[in-house]
Amino acid sequence: MKKLSMVVHESLQQTLADYLRSQKLDTFMFNHIEEHSSNLEKDSFLSARDKVVGYVPQVRLDIILSKDEIKSLLDNIRKSDCAFKGKGIYWITDIDEFGVL
Repeated sequence: MKKLSMVVHESLQQTLADYLRSQKLDTFMFNHIEEHSSNLEKDSFLSARDKVVGYVPQVRLDIILSKDEIKSLLDNIRKSDCAFKGKGIYWITDIDEFGVL
């Protein structure tokens, strides 16, 4: 199993959730996070509020899938015209163990 993590601006959370549901993914987690960077003023996607307060409200998505499911999901995102395409980052990590307590 693998964990796919994605980070997008919090304004895109509902769009991302709707997209994942349309891909038949019904279990995923969002965490609210803040991005602090010296490059905020150069990001055209950010609001004036984000630039003034000095951090960007983001959401991080975590979803556990097989390697093939992650590849398929990322391929579908790249081929789509979804609103968050090109406006976030992702990474994949190995899961050594996964279970229910």
